[in-house]
Amino acid sequence: MLSLTTGLVDAASVLGLGKVFTANMTGNVVFLGFALAGTPGFVVAPGLVALVTFMIGALVAGRIGKSMGGRPLRRWLLTAAFFEAALLWGAAAIALRFDVADQAPHWALYAIIAATAIAMGFRNATIRQLKVPDLTTTVLTLTITGIAADSTLAGGGNPNWGRRIGSVAAILGGAVLGALLVVRTGSLVIPLILAGVLVLVGTALCAVHPSALEPAKT
Repeated sequence: MLSLTTGLVDAASVLGLGKVFTANMTGNVVFLGFALAGTPGFVVAPGLVALVTFMIGALVAGRIGKSMGGRPLRRWLLTAAFFEAALLWGAAAIALRFDVADQAPHWALYAIIAATAIAMGFRNATIRQLKVPDLTTTVLTLTITGIAADSTLAGGGNPNWGRRIGSVAAILGGAVLGALLVVRTGSLVIPLILAGVLVLVGTALCAVHPSALEPAKT
């Protein structure tokens, strides 16, 4: 469910905010490179805002993660989920005032970029600290590499095959759903609200598991 939100958020950002990623920083750096080269249709400022605010989100998550060491994992998970959902819903509220076709007003454009990038940076840092193998929820390059490199054809044992395939399918599905919502409604509100709901529901399902009562390891 968290991976599904990545597709939703990136669909909202790329299709609705003028060719900028707020969840996938690899793509964002590439877009920023295009902008620096003066390629038509690409602008430097949105990419820089996304990168900086993404790092701010990751920094905050790192601090919170360290402070949660030794406490029940459930508390850490729910804190992260509420923080991320609040940012996504805040971005949805701002999107009510944002015209996708005209990319105006500019303050709303950069506010939505900042809110979603902070949320995704926070998410990435939290997942990274949890250290669950093959669970990134936002990046697929290494996941797809692992599917091939660790496959039976390559002499491997297909470790975490279901999780890897599931991650690819979830982000793909989120991108399809997000694109349909943005194109058909001409707004970012619904995909951003849905992303926040999925974050809370998905994390709540993890939080009720008995293992979530164990101390968090950072």
